[in-house]
Amino acid sequence: MSGTDAVRTSLASVASLLAPARPAVGERVLLAHDDPERHVNTYAAQSADRGIDGPVPNLARTALVDALGEHLLLAECDWKEQPAEIRARLEKLASRPSVDPWVLFGARDMRLRTAAFLEACGRHYRDVGATLAVLDTDSDCYPVVCLRAARAGELTALAGPAGIAVRILGA
Repeated sequence: MSGTDAVRTSLASVASLLAPARPAVGERVLLAHDDPERHVNTYAAQSADRGIDGPVPNLARTALVDALGEHLLLAECDWKEQPAEIRARLEKLASRPSVDPWVLFGARDMRLRTAAFLEACGRHYRDVGATLAVLDTDSDCYPVVCLRAARAGELTALAGPAGIAVRILGA
């Protein structure tokens, strides 16, 4: 398998893992990989919002973040987001755990800065069998996904060949 084929397979696998019932996510990611120009034209408004006006490196990674966000499978949190806003974003995720991790939070957690609060979220989510992970986009935000804890290692392994750095929160 060539390097491009391995990247393509990795991208498709990550999209499938994070959006198993939403094939449109994988289709969008693969379009960005296979035909970046067409992707930018097709998603011109979203591309412009990100300052993208033509094919750029890691376009498929950006497409993954955007598609997951559109399907409520990713919450983008700014580096200086308030804990209450992060909580609101995480609670909207379609992939959130069925057991409510928020009963485990204390008032002290709600006073933490963004990075520390996300780590606390990761610990509490793990306590209920879920994992929060950041898909690193080399930006000042945290694109956070939620999945079953048992699949965290799989996400990291699948994302690597596509050049997507994954950081498991609260590990």
